[in-house]
Amino acid sequence: MVKRRVHVAAAAIISGDGDKALIARRPSNVDHGGLWEFPGGKLAPYETGLEGLKRELHEELGVEIKRAQPLIRIHHEYPDKHILLDVWQVHEFSGEPFGREGQAVRWVPLQELVNYPFPAANLPILQAVMLPTEYFITAEEPDDEVFEARLARALVEDSVRLVQLRAKSLDEAAYLARAERALALCREHGARLLLNADPALLEKVDADGVHLTSERLMSLERRPISEAKWLASSTHDQKQLTQASSIGCDFVTLSPLRTTPSHPEVPPMGWHDFQQLVERAAMPVFALGGMTRFDANHARAVGAQGIASIRDFWK
Repeated sequence: MVKRRVHVAAAAIISGDGDKALIARRPSNVDHGGLWEFPGGKLAPYETGLEGLKRELHEELGVEIKRAQPLIRIHHEYPDKHILLDVWQVHEFSGEPFGREGQAVRWVPLQELVNYPFPAANLPILQAVMLPTEYFITAEEPDDEVFEARLARALVEDSVRLVQLRAKSLDEAAYLARAERALALCREHGARLLLNADPALLEKVDADGVHLTSERLMSLERRPISEAKWLASSTHDQKQLTQASSIGCDFVTLSPLRTTPSHPEVPPMGWHDFQQLVERAAMPVFALGGMTRFDANHARAVGAQGIASIRDFWK
């Protein structure tokens, strides 16, 4: 049976303070009735994603989009159809949103979205709206005081809110000690910390999650940590992206987009191949490899969550 293909535009409308998202409840007489969703609807054959979204939000909520940016594109298979969700993050709009079609609408704190039942196709959107657009990966640094000073600078001056503790040169005891200090700094500044280490270390350090190496990713048969923690992974190709999806990763890095000093022998994939891989990914993807903060908008434009970097933040 050939499944029908449905192209849907959806909006992650974020409040001015950045703390809440607007969601709507589906009518009881349609598919997934009674569940909550990010508002939007099906595109007409002649519409782009943004054009269709502008029309849908006016019809459903009585608002006019002023500024929006691509967030994530999601391909999802249902038994009878293939859904492409073209999701945009709406930064500015005019009008006061209300349910023009009688549907319930609600502003919900981002951290409480997980308490609402959503259709399965909407679940990657929850991950995307809760993630920042920048992912800071710490550099190898033998001196603990220098490490803490540079991490503190990134948290304060660059407003980094997602940190991966990468320290391959440290033994387990030294890594755990550094992780405790990094966690205290991240908590102080409202940032999340992921450990690039054995997932079992979460039993010793209550970090926010784990970042898997691509080698560790490919060795796993199931998700190694609780759903209550973030699980991320490094990926480099379609096979690894598929594995990340199968074990339930919440997001990934995809590299190398450009040639990097640390791996000059690895050919870069470039923006075109990167975009093709991101299009088929089932979770948010951070661009990695020669990225700077100036690349964030370009990365978002081709479907990425944002950029991940070591050198651009480790000043």
